[in-house]
Amino acid sequence: MKFFWFLVVAILNTAMLYTLGTRKFLPLDLGAFLSLQEGVWQNAEHRNHSYDQELAITGLSGKIDVYFDDRLVPHIFAEQEKDAYFVQGYLHASFRLWQMEFQTHAAAGRLSEVVGSKALSFDRNQRRMGMVFSAENALAEMEKDSTTKAVLDAYTAGVNAYIETLKPAQFPIEYKLLGYAPEKWNNLKCALFIKQMTNTLAGYDRDFELTNAYRLLGENDFRLLFPEIPDSLDPIIPIGTEYTEPAQSLTPPADVDSLYYQRNTVITAEEEFKPDPSNGSNNWVVAGSKTKSGKPILSNDPHLGLTLPSIWYELQINTPLYNAYGVSFPGLPGVVIGFNDSIAFGFTNSGRDVKDYFEIEFRDNSKKEYYFNGQWVPSTIRIEAIGVKDSADYLDTVAYTVFGPAMFDHQYQHHLTNNKAYALRWVAHDSSNVMKMWILLNRAKNYADYRTAIGYFNAPGQNMIFASATGDIALWQQGTFPLRWKDQGLFVMPGRDSSYMWKGYIPEDENPHSVNPTQGFLSSANQRPADSTYPYFIPGVYEVYRPFPINRRLTELNSITIEDMKTLQNNNENSFAVQAWPILDAYLDRTMIDVEEKKYLEWIQDWSFRNEANDKAVVCFNAWWDSLYTGVFHDELTSKTVPIIKPEKFVLLEALKRDPQYKFVDDIRTPDLEDLTTQVTLAYKKAAKALSVLEKENRITWSVFKNTTIYHLLKTNTLPFARSGIPIGGGHGIVNATQHDHGPSWKMIIEMNSPIQAVGVYPGGQSGNPGSRYYDNFVDTWGKGEYYSLFFMQQQDRNTNQWKWKMTFNAN
Repeated sequence: MKFFWFLVVAILNTAMLYTLGTRKFLPLDLGAFLSLQEGVWQNAEHRNHSYDQELAITGLSGKIDVYFDDRLVPHIFAEQEKDAYFVQGYLHASFRLWQMEFQTHAAAGRLSEVVGSKALSFDRNQRRMGMVFSAENALAEMEKDSTTKAVLDAYTAGVNAYIETLKPAQFPIEYKLLGYAPEKWNNLKCALFIKQMTNTLAGYDRDFELTNAYRLLGENDFRLLFPEIPDSLDPIIPIGTEYTEPAQSLTPPADVDSLYYQRNTVITAEEEFKPDPSNGSNNWVVAGSKTKSGKPILSNDPHLGLTLPSIWYELQINTPLYNAYGVSFPGLPGVVIGFNDSIAFGFTNSGRDVKDYFEIEFRDNSKKEYYFNGQWVPSTIRIEAIGVKDSADYLDTVAYTVFGPAMFDHQYQHHLTNNKAYALRWVAHDSSNVMKMWILLNRAKNYADYRTAIGYFNAPGQNMIFASATGDIALWQQGTFPLRWKDQGLFVMPGRDSSYMWKGYIPEDENPHSVNPTQGFLSSANQRPADSTYPYFIPGVYEVYRPFPINRRLTELNSITIEDMKTLQNNNENSFAVQAWPILDAYLDRTMIDVEEKKYLEWIQDWSFRNEANDKAVVCFNAWWDSLYTGVFHDELTSKTVPIIKPEKFVLLEALKRDPQYKFVDDIRTPDLEDLTTQVTLAYKKAAKALSVLEKENRITWSVFKNTTIYHLLKTNTLPFARSGIPIGGGHGIVNATQHDHGPSWKMIIEMNSPIQAVGVYPGGQSGNPGSRYYDNFVDTWGKGEYYSLFFMQQQDRNTNQWKWKMTFNAN
């Protein structure tokens, strides 16, 4: 019956969106959408739809069999590796074509072609950031390598083989809704997808905001509010690890005090489309010495925006060279996170800062020359022609400097004057063959192969976890990280000469890493990779509290099983609240709390400090602490005219633990001297007022308040395109990092036993078609913290009944 209700709900909700004004944002084409011959009616998929097919396709070298299990996961068996990538491209297009194209359009700054001028600011941002420029650089490097080029060519050919079969009636529903048609795929789109991933994970920076904060606060207060290392740091590489003397070191320029620290310039440029700093992950691996089976267990759960269609597409690829299983990105060949017969591998984001801005001066508004090293030097001008639906192309002039593209200038943000501009230096602009890493990881047999593979990866910096069937475990923080003198890149740098340019990169062998540690486990949860003894300056945005329960449990546990790892991935302990509650408890003046307000305090007092779905205390605690944070920092760090940023969450907590007389507790806006008791009590009373409203609205339980929602990529939360109100706990800073629309996008646990045991789940489904029962059929399992057993199919399984459908590809 799903196909019937899909039609009814899709049409009603689309009409509602149109009627209520969504057309202001999305140019809905209701004529094409409702066409009887080619519209939405053709996208409803019967519950008993069969995926059995036999195809003859030009471009293949041999026979390929694809076995779909009961979750619609394909198991590709190919006689030649390039045929496997061809079929992967074909399958990605079959089930996720609109998603693939929309995401690469976004990367390339081409959304205005689809949705009109409402996306023009976003598209200009992408072009000015150099997204296409960086993808072109990457593709040139990838296509120099014959192996990588062959893989990309095969994948692209497979995508296009499917596109060529499509008739308008078969277009994914979003094409019909928006009134456009798919275009041919090419290798550049694969590179664009990589760069979009890079921006998601390594595109967040605070240069403008920190520059303004330093000017506003001065040296001493800035250091108090923006410390380099938290007191409670639990780094990836354990404290006490000895590091060798750095192979390279730098000293700042002689004029650093006057030109860098004491600049009077106010930065009014503002980044409108920052990625979410919560983009991260958990991963850990335990050695056989700590497991029940005596074999390593590796776990990984990347935390990303929750979307439908899902970020991931699950599959297995079996070729004469390897047998790999895991999740892939629709838009890229290979298994991205997963395992093969010999190894398992996963990733978490490093959080390292690999972007810097340089202030430059153009000679005039033509931007053809800029001042550098005592003379006017020519820019490289790139005219970006941005297509706009139902309108003429928008032409944007972007000047490239020795640093990179001048992202912000008077033509993009009109308040920038005096010919000032800000050029972006970003590791993502460098040429690289990132794709080669995944090709080699899929084939890897041992630690040496893993090390060779990850050496190809430059950005976004990742914590790459590893386990082998032979018992090795390892973790490397891998990427290309700028070599910086202390504080370099925290603020906007002068670009009038080469003094402040990057002078190289940290040698790869000196990136933080550990192999077969005596403690028997390794983990990362986006925290700082090393303590203060690490000899390089490594700015970034790091998690503080999520690692605590992970490392404590991995230390405590022995005879570890997959079930133990499931429990840990679903852990809802709020380590921040555990540390913050004693301060709130000690400094609350209870004589100021009335009867109605008291119940919220009682809920917190009875709280287990776990963010469970049905708990009320977590909402109360968050409201109280957020109110205190605002009361302490609002007066010193508020600006209506320039971008500025407030301290990270740990700063206030650690400051109050060190000294209850913390200087920022007193509100400079009032003549009275406030102490911590005053602030904590006032914060509680303000929170109680807000909580009373939430209680009346029945929104005070955590899962209702959080309202975990998996939005469609078009940002709608209406059925059948999205799912909302998923009853799940967790939250920011929690091992189970599920927030409103962000969280564990794939949960995987692999035991390197013989045979390999593996479980996994992601919040979506294999199909990108909202009219299919495989569109979101994993969501409820994911929401309950449950997992699927992963069918790691072997050659002998081809003659069993463990698969449901078979698709055969023959060379034409």
